Amino acid sequence: MSTKILPDSDIKPDLSHGDGDHERFAHYVEKDKIMESAVMGTPIRALCGKVWVPNRDPSRFPVCPECKEVYEGLPKGDEPE
Repeated sequence: MSTKILPDSDIKPDLSHGDGDHERFAHYVEKDKIMESAVMGTPIRALCGKVWVPNRDPSRFPVCPECKEVYEGLPKGDEPE
């Protein structure tokens, strides 16, 4: 018996929460992580915990209420931009 190694595929895992609600909001993330994600295609984590690779214009969506609540609870000077 032997082990086979499958070739890399273009299929990426679904890293969202799966309930669909997070897809309807613009999320707060660290500013430097946005650029990294855009250039490298790496997933980022929002303040609410959603992990995804942004590919939509966030200005078209309302702000995520969970992200907003976390953001407003941060001490001044510690907020992500």
